[in-house]
Amino acid sequence: MLSQEKEVSEEVLPQKGEHLLSHQISAWTQDPGSGNQPNGGQLIQLNAPKLSSKPLPTTIHGQAPSAKVYPPGTAGFRYWNTASALRRGSDYWGKLLPGITWQMGKTLPIDLDFGVDLNAYYDRVGLKFFHATVAGRTVFSCESPDVVCHEQGHAVLDAIKPQLWDAASIEAGAFHESFGDISSILCALQLQSLRIAVLGETDGNLYRSSRLSRLAEQLGWAIRQDFPTAVDADCLRNAVNSFFYRDPNTIPSSGPANTLTSEPHSFSRVFTGAFFEGLAGMFKLRTDQDEENLLQVSLDMGKILVTAIRNAAVVPAFFSQIAVNMIQAANLQFASINYGQALRSAFVRHGILSPATTTITAITEPRSMADGNENDATELPKMNLSVKEYDLGVDEIVVHAAIATSRFEVAGAALSMGSLDMPSHEDTAKSFVEDLLRRGRLKIDSITNKKNRGMAITRPNAPDTHETYTHELREENGSVILRRIRIDCGFTC
Repeated sequence: MLSQEKEVSEEVLPQKGEHLLSHQISAWTQDPGSGNQPNGGQLIQLNAPKLSSKPLPTTIHGQAPSAKVYPPGTAGFRYWNTASALRRGSDYWGKLLPGITWQMGKTLPIDLDFGVDLNAYYDRVGLKFFHATVAGRTVFSCESPDVVCHEQGHAVLDAIKPQLWDAASIEAGAFHESFGDISSILCALQLQSLRIAVLGETDGNLYRSSRLSRLAEQLGWAIRQDFPTAVDADCLRNAVNSFFYRDPNTIPSSGPANTLTSEPHSFSRVFTGAFFEGLAGMFKLRTDQDEENLLQVSLDMGKILVTAIRNAAVVPAFFSQIAVNMIQAANLQFASINYGQALRSAFVRHGILSPATTTITAITEPRSMADGNENDATELPKMNLSVKEYDLGVDEIVVHAAIATSRFEVAGAALSMGSLDMPSHEDTAKSFVEDLLRRGRLKIDSITNKKNRGMAITRPNAPDTHETYTHELREENGSVILRRIRIDCGFTC
């Protein structure tokens, strides 16, 4: 278990006039922006990180500049700012996941500036960050530790639960986005200065909108200049929200930020909101609400979450499976603190679990890896899906379906009373494919070019310099299969 006596990131808080040694660098604490403004972030000094160190080593393409304090807006600052966030994320998750490795190999490669876009993404090759000029200001997505730790979170989750990569499930994709935001929050809490600041800002009541809950303020500002309703009014997304669970197969594929849609970033806010409320509830249970206890809660929450992800079955109602496994992990690992009750309260209040879930009783026993536990498989089972009505050039495709054996018989709350009926894996997969088409995220060129058919759905705001499709249809072994290309976190309209 991580010690609460040692910071994951070697933070240096210099006094006025203090000499800064050459091995120290400067970085943003969490984001360059503040609220609805593109600037106002807090700078800190850190010891220069070593990216190649274990656990979870990373590497930034290009020659590393000398380690020293650079002013914001310079290439040297961007390098070391990104490096410090990456090292903080690797240390946090790596110590909770001993022995884990990246999907692409030993080291995770990073591109600091892959092109012009308000974007960042993970593609099982590495992390790509971008820049764009908006209202006379050039915004680099890699300058936000929120964005960096979010994208790194995708790579971490892919290492923990590779089944989710190709899962034909809106909810599985949305959990990937929620985990990215959770990674930003938990990694930020490894900084003592941030913990002190957020406790002062919220008067010790963590479940308030704050610099911790507001994610990627500067990137949110940049998107808002051209598309005012596309993101929150003071950030990209806020973890303090009141979104209530809905079956993602029954809500629109797009809409303004104040509505819930099936788009992964939008739908992710349901789980992120419940997570953050649960985190605040856990903190309130500590003997003292000080920064040391806040650090400990962040470590405890990470341990609970990792255990739940590993044990959760990938089924259509995936949020509820993660939730119930988190409650069980908390009850087993932290019974004396009653974290489980704080988590259950949060998940019920956001509709991820029904109030009817009064007890957590497993309907099957967990199986070990030696017994062939399906939760440890790298891919979900395949199934054939009819798509002839979509004019894709083929009548049937192969998808990886959310078919697993649930240990817990739970589901989200119905809007009236009781629990929702879990949709079938067939309906879940069909809804996922149609959602990709509605949002213009399915690449079908390789099939339509060969068959000279097909109806491509395009997005007028998609960049011309690089692809932002998230999925494509590929021919493999005589079949056409749906495969994920990347997890794209750019502007989605």
